[in-house]
Amino acid sequence: MKVSAIILAREGSKGVPGKNTINFCGKPLLAWTVKQCIDAQGVDDVWVSSDSKRILEIGRKYGARPILRPDHISGDQATSESGWLHAVDEIEDKTSSVDFVVAPQVTSPVRESVDISSALEDVKVRGLDSLLTVNEIEDFFIWMLNNKQNPQSVTYDYLNRKPRQLLEKRFLENGSFYIFSPRVLRKHQNRLGGKFGFKIMEKHKMIQIDNPADLRLCEVIMRGYGLDKI
Repeated sequence: MKVSAIILAREGSKGVPGKNTINFCGKPLLAWTVKQCIDAQGVDDVWVSSDSKRILEIGRKYGARPILRPDHISGDQATSESGWLHAVDEIEDKTSSVDFVVAPQVTSPVRESVDISSALEDVKVRGLDSLLTVNEIEDFFIWMLNNKQNPQSVTYDYLNRKPRQLLEKRFLENGSFYIFSPRVLRKHQNRLGGKFGFKIMEKHKMIQIDNPADLRLCEVIMRGYGLDKI
C-alpha cells in the first residue's frame, strides 16, 4: 500500500500572517508537520504543496519533496480538495500510483507521529476509504440566542437535564489530519467518501492556530506535553 503525505501550505494567511513559516517552539511551524509525517510508520513519502518557493525550501530542508502549486488553486477561494487533486496527479506522474493520502493541517501541530500511524492501521484493518480526526466532547451543552435575543438551549432540554453518564457521545472534527484514497477524492471531489471512520485524539490535541492567541496557547501545550522534543 503506497501512502503519500501531502501538506498544503500556501503563502497567504489573514489570521496569522506568514503562519506556515512563523517560529513555533524553535522551528518554522511547517517543520513540525513535516517531521511528524516522516516519522509516522506507514507513510512512504512526504510532499509540501505551495505557491511559495520559500515554503517549499523549508519543507525540503526538513525532508519533504516540493510541489509548486499553480496560482489559480492558491487563492483564498481555492479549496483544499483542489490542492490535493493537483498534488496527487504530480506525485503519480513523478513516482507511482498512490493508494492513500495523509493530509495533515499545518496549523494543528499538537499531534504525534503515532497518531498518524495508528490511523493508517485503522484504515487498513477496518477497510476504510477515508478517515477524519475528532475529539470527544464532554458535557455537550450548547446555547444560542433566539430571534428575541433570549437564551435557548440547543443540544439538550434544560428542563430535563440527563445525568452525565446517560448523555450521547458527541465528537468534534478537529482538522488535525485526514486520510483518503485518491479514488474517493476524484469521485466525490471531497476528502470524505465511501466507508469512513474516526480517529479519536486526546483532548489536548484539538487546538488549531487561527489567530496569534492560539499560537501562544499552542506553544504552551506543545511544551507542556513534551511534544517539542522530537
